[in-house]
Amino acid sequence: MSHVPHELAEDFPEYADKIHDLKTSNAHFAKLADAYHHVNREIHRIESGVEPASDERNINLRKERMQLKDEINDLLKAAS
Repeated sequence: MSHVPHELAEDFPEYADKIHDLKTSNAHFAKLADAYHHVNREIHRIESGVEPASDERNINLRKERMQLKDEINDLLKAAS
């Protein structure tokens, strides 16, 4: 279990510039990136012990983060 948040630019270093460009030019991508950031921060708070959560909540958040990451990945590949 990592206590370091997963930032998009770290998860997709090869797309760091594209992530920035899409956040400013694509409303759908920006919405996904914001959702990813929000879910990611919540997972980080749970892992760090700052925010309590049930195992079910933690699992659901991780699934949501993975779904967002998959959709973001698809958009990044399509934009390249």
